[in-house]
Amino acid sequence: MSSKKRKIIIFDTTLRDGEQSPGCSMNLDEKLAMARQLARLQVDVIEAGFPIASDGDFEAVKAIAQQVRNVRVAGLARAVKIDIDRAWEALQYAAQPRIHTFIATSDIHLKYKLKKSRQEVLDAAVAAVQLAKSYCEDVEFSCEDAGRTEDDYLAQVVKATIEAGATTINIPDTVGYAIPSEWGERMKRLVKNVPELTRKAVLSTHCHNDLGLAVSNSIAACQNGAGQVECTINGIGERAGNASLEEFVMACRTRHDLLDFTTGIVTEEIYPTSRLLTNTTGVFVQQNKAVVGKNAFAHEAGIHQDGMLKDSLTYEIMTPQSVGIVKSNIVLGKHSGRHALANRFSELGFDLEKTELDKAYKLFTKLADQKKNISDEDLLAIIQDGIQNIPEKWHMKYIQTIGGNQVVSSAVVVLIDMDTSTEVKDAAPGDGPVSALCKSIDRIVGLEGTVTDYQVHSITEGRDAVGEVFLRVTFDKVEYMGKAASTDVMDATARAYLNAVNKALYARQNSKSKKRDRHGAGV
Repeated sequence: MSSKKRKIIIFDTTLRDGEQSPGCSMNLDEKLAMARQLARLQVDVIEAGFPIASDGDFEAVKAIAQQVRNVRVAGLARAVKIDIDRAWEALQYAAQPRIHTFIATSDIHLKYKLKKSRQEVLDAAVAAVQLAKSYCEDVEFSCEDAGRTEDDYLAQVVKATIEAGATTINIPDTVGYAIPSEWGERMKRLVKNVPELTRKAVLSTHCHNDLGLAVSNSIAACQNGAGQVECTINGIGERAGNASLEEFVMACRTRHDLLDFTTGIVTEEIYPTSRLLTNTTGVFVQQNKAVVGKNAFAHEAGIHQDGMLKDSLTYEIMTPQSVGIVKSNIVLGKHSGRHALANRFSELGFDLEKTELDKAYKLFTKLADQKKNISDEDLLAIIQDGIQNIPEKWHMKYIQTIGGNQVVSSAVVVLIDMDTSTEVKDAAPGDGPVSALCKSIDRIVGLEGTVTDYQVHSITEGRDAVGEVFLRVTFDKVEYMGKAASTDVMDATARAYLNAVNKALYARQNSKSKKRDRHGAGV
């Protein structure tokens, strides 16, 4: 093994393939926040979205290209002119743009999905790469379902697209069918069959996790010539997900004795990035998830605890600090000032601006009045309420709920109209305290919402634990997610619902503004 390790390019597709997971959609502000955190993690490429898919995806790719300048930004496009044109329209603002175009190459996809011949697909692939190349130097081409593509035809497509100008060739295991030895051999054969692949382009792999082998297959690919791995935070993605970024990166770092490649990832940013994603989407990782799960560095068995007390190496192959997990509690209370709070947030990976810190501080002081000691997990929970970019039309001042199996549930709510600084009060009965709270808020704000999903997660321990509430609410056939954290579940529920209300009102206001802008532009 060479003493000099190859650097593997980390291509993060959390905002594209990952966002296609059910329940993982994000709005523009949330995508921007995630992209900035991915830049702090120092991924090499951010696949920001699929610009042709929707106006929202287009705007997100454009905004990330404009605002996240220290990382390569990619946009996905099918091998058709309209997709590639639209991708470049969004990516043209990037400091380092990449157009990523793809077409299926397996016979099963050609026959049933595309209804095209091999020659027609080859011609489309070459034309797509040539068009993309006319826009920017950095062009990636993917052979969708390469895992089930016949070897000679795969080599023919790869060779032709390299000649057309592709600088990265991606070989996806689109359906997650491969096993590591098979996938490694496929990479080795491809490199042998197309010698110019490693001279003129970067060989990439994109593995899905249907058999739980995505990370193993990615490692096998790198052992056999791949120089780029496509992956996502927490392994989110279509069906069973993609290769998990944190697992691949920490495997490279922990088993450096066997693997002759490394990455440029700042591993201490892994856990803050994972937490930001779960708090944004409301989709949590299982407790025993490798690297970032709640139990990844927890020890309950007595013999394990004894070993850990003597030397952590007995049962830990990496330190929690190496991935950004802070085990110790922070001693913060109601007398702590903004400076101390800002410093602790910075240590946890969140550099807050003044307005963000002010919001976070209000939540912190409210929680500090109810708890003697504030832990790092408490701070990670409440920061999500402190960094929201959605302006508050309505602010929660007061709630009171009555519930039980012998009384009619009801709620009293007092909201502040932030435009006029006036207080508005209402009360309503309901099938339960949650129903009553939502009805009271609806009557005040003039909307009628339908809660389609309601989740409560306890993220700290003890009788004064902090609970996170995630709601999915539909207003006018459009779904919004609200989230809030508190030691009181009804308080968190009301503020989570109000968070969704403010998002709906903000979206409605933006929609009206765009209509006015379009009308004015046509005059």
